[in-house]
Amino acid sequence: MTNVLIGLCCALFVIGPASGLNHLYGTGDTLLQALTAYFAHWGVIPRDLWRGSPHALLTPLTALFVHGSWLHLLGNVLFLYVFGGMAESRMGRLPFTVFYLVTGYLALLGYAAAHATSGQTLVGASGSISGVLGAFLYLFPKARVTSIFPFLFFLPLRFPAWIVLLFWFVLQWLAAQRDPTGPGVAYLAHVVGFALGFLYAWVRYRGDSVVTTRGNGPAAEGESQQ
Repeated sequence: MTNVLIGLCCALFVIGPASGLNHLYGTGDTLLQALTAYFAHWGVIPRDLWRGSPHALLTPLTALFVHGSWLHLLGNVLFLYVFGGMAESRMGRLPFTVFYLVTGYLALLGYAAAHATSGQTLVGASGSISGVLGAFLYLFPKARVTSIFPFLFFLPLRFPAWIVLLFWFVLQWLAAQRDPTGPGVAYLAHVVGFALGFLYAWVRYRGDSVVTTRGNGPAAEGESQQ
């Protein structure tokens, strides 16, 4: 399911207006208007969410498959590719899929609750992927992943997963504290998703033996947008 989720995100992005590849959306101002309408329809708008319309209540789910730019998409699918496969193999295909969707929904809901009057549209799979990272931290704390840090001149270095993921979480937490109004990157959704993922894995797999399998893919430092 990890590959299916990645494929869905990529396919929907390519056929949507944000990719710039679908000429049915036009160009220039026409494309910009289509992009705004597209995000408003499929993304989460906190002040609309709490009005209780059926469509608005579905948007924390649909927003998980909408991305704002190529960089936003690639950052998210990279993290999902690196950490999703191992988490899925431990949880099982169906439980992982439900976990991914529910964690993402609740992460966006948590962000919307903290910014209940905001009219800014929120899109992206980061809430779900943050949940995967949190679960991975509990399930595979001794796994080693290749990480790329800009402040270390982009050198690929291998670290235990717990160091990489805790460092990532602290960055998101600090960014959320500096950005209480919520513009730009929805760091709070990352924090909520990560915490939910870790708590779920702790409750569900507490007492199970710790898996020490090593991750095979590269892991970058952080995500690009929501």
